[in-house]
Amino acid sequence: MAGSANVLTDDSLLSRIDQKLNSFGQFLALISGLAVFSLMILAVLSVGGRNFFDHPLPGYIDWIEQAMPLIAFMGVSYTQRNGGHIRMDMLVGRLSGRTLYFVELITTLAILFLMVLIVWGSWAHFERSFDFGSPLWSRDSSMDISLPLWPAKLLAPIAFSVLCLQLLVQIWGYIAALISGTDQPIAVPLIEDVAAQAAHEAEHVTGHDS
Repeated sequence: MAGSANVLTDDSLLSRIDQKLNSFGQFLALISGLAVFSLMILAVLSVGGRNFFDHPLPGYIDWIEQAMPLIAFMGVSYTQRNGGHIRMDMLVGRLSGRTLYFVELITTLAILFLMVLIVWGSWAHFERSFDFGSPLWSRDSSMDISLPLWPAKLLAPIAFSVLCLQLLVQIWGYIAALISGTDQPIAVPLIEDVAAQAAHEAEHVTGHDS
C-alpha cells in the first residue's frame, strides 16, 4: 500500500523542473477539488428543486458525467509526484541504495509505457468525438440536455500527458540517483516510515498552532 512520501529539492535543473511541474499538478488537483465541490452544489440544487418545487435540476446526470474526468484524472500527476498512488511497499520498502533506485526505475518505466498507450488511446477516443463541422464541434452529446462530450473526453489525454511528464522527471531522478548512489535523491518520492510520518505531522500541526 502507499505510504507518505517526501520529495527532496535543491537548485539543480532537475529539481527546478520538478517543482514547476508540481505547481502545475497542484493547479490541476485544485480544479479536481473544485469539480467535487461544484457537484455538491448541483446535488443540493437538484434535491432542493425536487423537494420544494417538484422540479429537479435539468441535466443533473449529464453534468455529473462531464465532471467525472475532472475528478478522476486531473490529480493523477500530483499524486504520482508525492508518492500517493496505491503500491506494494512490503518488498520495495526493504530495499535501499542503488538496488532500490533500479527497481523504482524499472517500475516507473513500465508505468510510463502503459500511460503512453493510454494517452494514445484516449486521444483517439477524443478525435472520434470532435468535429469542426458538427454543431458545438461534437459528433456525440449527453442524453438529457445534449452537452457536447468532447471536452470531457479531451481531459483524459491532457491529464495523462502531464502524468507522463512527471514520470519522465522521476525516471531522470532515479537514473541520477543510480549513477551517484546518493542516499538523498532529488525529485523522486521517498517513502517515509511511521515515525517520520508522525514527526512531520507534528511539525505541520505545530506550525499551524504557532
